[in-house]
Amino acid sequence: MQERAFTALLRILDGEQQIIQRTDQKAFTMLSILGVFMVFFIVHFTKMQMDTFIFLLILIYFPAAMGALYFLMRVIVPRVKDTSSLSRPSNDDKNINPTFFGGISQFQTPEEYGDYLKKISKDEDQLYKMFASQVFTLGSINNRKNQNVRKAMFFMVAALSSELLIIMNLAYKRAYSYLSEDTVYYVVGIFIFTVLIIFLFRMNLFQTKK
Repeated sequence: MQERAFTALLRILDGEQQIIQRTDQKAFTMLSILGVFMVFFIVHFTKMQMDTFIFLLILIYFPAAMGALYFLMRVIVPRVKDTSSLSRPSNDDKNINPTFFGGISQFQTPEEYGDYLKKISKDEDQLYKMFASQVFTLGSINNRKNQNVRKAMFFMVAALSSELLIIMNLAYKRAYSYLSEDTVYYVVGIFIFTVLIIFLFRMNLFQTKK
């Protein structure tokens, strides 16, 4: 029974570590995409012919981009309140968790760390609590990371949408003299059609999940 409990705990631990890696990869990918668009925007910023519409979009773009950067940094370096007694520094070596760098750094030499690891491995209850504490901490970190990813995604979509609207507005102004009077209606129709397609696509996704 004890072996099954340890096996289940180690599988959960491995799964949580994989989730952390995937979440970090998402954050780095989003950060790269945002960086490319920000460089493109800054390079062409001085070439823009400013008007009220573009100015309002810029007011949306910069706070949204800063918000996306902030929450992406929070994904990479999350701040999680430690509630585990095993991870808190203490003069009593029973409270040291040797599975995290915070606990490992409290040992002076590798031999001291190895001796403590051998000592704690002899007590199955203490060993189980140690790994359970690590799983709980990783779960809390994953929860905070995913919350920050969702917030970063919201700000990133707002920033990129405002940037694309600025580009569309500039393109329309540049090509205005070559376009017919009905072009505005075509643009509105394409926009409504795109929104409708996205809505129908999401409805199909929800049906497949059920």
